[in-house]
Amino acid sequence: MKALDLKNGDCKELIKKIPDKSVDLILTDPPYNIARYSTGNIKFDWRSDINNDIAEWDEVPLKPADFVESFKRVLKPTGNAFVFTSYNMVGEWHKAFDDEFDTFQFMAWHKTNPVPNFMKTSFLNSVELIVCFWNKGHTWNFINQAKMHNFIESSICGGGERLKDPKHPAQKPVKVLEHIVKIASNDGDVVFDPFMGVGSTGVAARGLNRRFVGFELDFEYFQAAKKRLSEQLIKVV
Repeated sequence: MKALDLKNGDCKELIKKIPDKSVDLILTDPPYNIARYSTGNIKFDWRSDINNDIAEWDEVPLKPADFVESFKRVLKPTGNAFVFTSYNMVGEWHKAFDDEFDTFQFMAWHKTNPVPNFMKTSFLNSVELIVCFWNKGHTWNFINQAKMHNFIESSICGGGERLKDPKHPAQKPVKVLEHIVKIASNDGDVVFDPFMGVGSTGVAARGLNRRFVGFELDFEYFQAAKKRLSEQLIKVV
């Protein structure tokens, strides 16, 4: 498998071309289907507006059960899978995958600088969940007790790392992705992201000398990911 393999298209179709038992780590961030819970945008005179609306692609229903067969087929016996999700989808991922793998667990990503709750009517949205599943004998690089909690803290993606055009509403910080890649894969392994977005998983994987396979349906996001990973390669060379 190539060191970098990016494709624009529907992951449900593209994944059929991935050889059996060829992926070491599935690390992906599919739609959360939270658009229907949006309270709308909040406008301010003294700061930029808070955008609570999610992109249209989040409105397309995602069924975790649709990925059981393909994930099991492409993942090596020693492989791992980590999937970002939200409170409303955790049960669906558990229902679909718990009986299919020896272990089903979860992680929590605590965002240290979440969007403020100016209305003060609920909690700040400061935590996102990551479900993970694997079989006995899976690759596992246990760092130390202090760094192996199922909890990781980091700021949201911002600054120079945050893409402005196109702006992906769910772009994840490379720091969080690197942490998972280090634990759940080894040098030269294949990391696969069927919902690549703007390529953050690829940046983390290639930066740690893993091979990367990424699929993305949205052409604008795909182009951004391709450009970002190409620029990363130039810097390394």
